[in-house]
Amino acid sequence: MKIGMAHGAGGEVMTDLISETILKNITKKSVNGGIGLDALDDGATIPLGDSEIVITTDGHTINPLFFPGGNIGRISAAGTINDVSVMGAKPLAITNSMIIKEGFNIDDLDKIIKSMNETCEEVDVGIITGDTKVMEQDKLDGLVIVTSGIGIVEKGKAIKDSSLEIGDKIIVSGSVGDHGMSLMAFREGFEFETDLKSDVAPVWGIVSKSLDVGGVTAMKDPTRGGLANAINEMAKKSGVGVLLQDDLIPVKEEVKTISDMLGIDPYDVANEGKVLMGVKSDLADEVLKAIKKDRYGYDSEIIGEVIEGSMVLVETPVGGTRILEAPIADPVPRVC
Repeated sequence: MKIGMAHGAGGEVMTDLISETILKNITKKSVNGGIGLDALDDGATIPLGDSEIVITTDGHTINPLFFPGGNIGRISAAGTINDVSVMGAKPLAITNSMIIKEGFNIDDLDKIIKSMNETCEEVDVGIITGDTKVMEQDKLDGLVIVTSGIGIVEKGKAIKDSSLEIGDKIIVSGSVGDHGMSLMAFREGFEFETDLKSDVAPVWGIVSKSLDVGGVTAMKDPTRGGLANAINEMAKKSGVGVLLQDDLIPVKEEVKTISDMLGIDPYDVANEGKVLMGVKSDLADEVLKAIKKDRYGYDSEIIGEVIEGSMVLVETPVGGTRILEAPIADPVPRVC
């Protein structure tokens, strides 16, 4: 068996690769009793005194490097910042390792680094170390960026994606499918009279406002595999079921149009500036109100609740119910 594109696209195929090949060959997967690799969360924690250091790492191979709403620099910074944020930690710094194709345009690289810096400045995050390599033209497609992120949280206060509780409300911080569908439309050369663009953005503002209110039980950013993969992963790890309301999940009309044309479910498509969270029912309305005040959370919604069971269900506007399964892989490859 050989590696295919699906092995890096989120969903069940990638999960199998990680569990069957990677995890089995690593012995020490955590430090000082913190959240480790076995948890398969968005990051890990290292307890130190009264605090916990949160650390995450991410590789970025997006195609194209420049797209409506951003570029590989913005998505590298935001994606790493977001993985730290949804662990409930204040992001402090990222690292930046770049593998650059020989002959790459320096002006383009300049734009990418500036975009990365601007994204970090939004949430007061430093770019504190890095590495640069160049490879022959026939060995690399453009540019690969690998970033790691560091944050800090009070000891015992890190938020896992496996802590949903029955009765929790499910909140998504905005419309789903924007990133993957905007890239797909751009790749295919579709021409619409629309301003649809990627949602790529740092979500620490959304997360911090939610934490200030309280009641957040679990969080995840629905990147590869989209909403469907993220909510299934959260439910499975938590040992619960989830009932979503189809008519409450925000999806832009442009995303619906492109999805219908391509036969792709927008719930399966990557997002790069959204948070999916479980919140105690008595605080959900207050958390939603706080999130809507953030520049990136204005169209957030309560979209369902945690129930007994083991499946993620979606109730349609006409009263029917369907199972929302995790995708085999992200239907739009190389979007993050």
